[in-house]
Amino acid sequence: VQLQASGGGLVQAGGSLRLSCIASGRTFTNFVMGWFRQAPGKEREFVAAIRWGSTSTYYADSVKGRFTISRDNAKNTMYLQMNSLKPEDTAVYYCAADGSGSYRYTVRDRYDYWGQGTQVTVSS
Repeated sequence: VQLQASGGGLVQAGGSLRLSCIASGRTFTNFVMGWFRQAPGKEREFVAAIRWGSTSTYYADSVKGRFTISRDNAKNTMYLQMNSLKPEDTAVYYCAADGSGSYRYTVRDRYDYWGQGTQVTVSS
């Protein structure tokens, strides 16, 4: 399994970015796909997750109402639309895949595969 994240950049507070994660290597029907982020000096934290075979989505409270996770099955691509960005959203964002389909989608160690990360910087 390979995950390739892209779409990061520098944006002003209140702006928007869309991250993409291209997944390859197998069928992902039973997977949970997630986005995590890690700011300097902080632990990697859960942002959002989606069940590949359904419409179920999950969000951290800090991003609920501002971020939207989605996926395009035909393109094997997951997205994270980020609106109303804040300086505290600044971090390296990682996409990840959990092959067990666990409901413990916020737990970093549940994810078997990780992308390389893409930097998001929000200026005030």
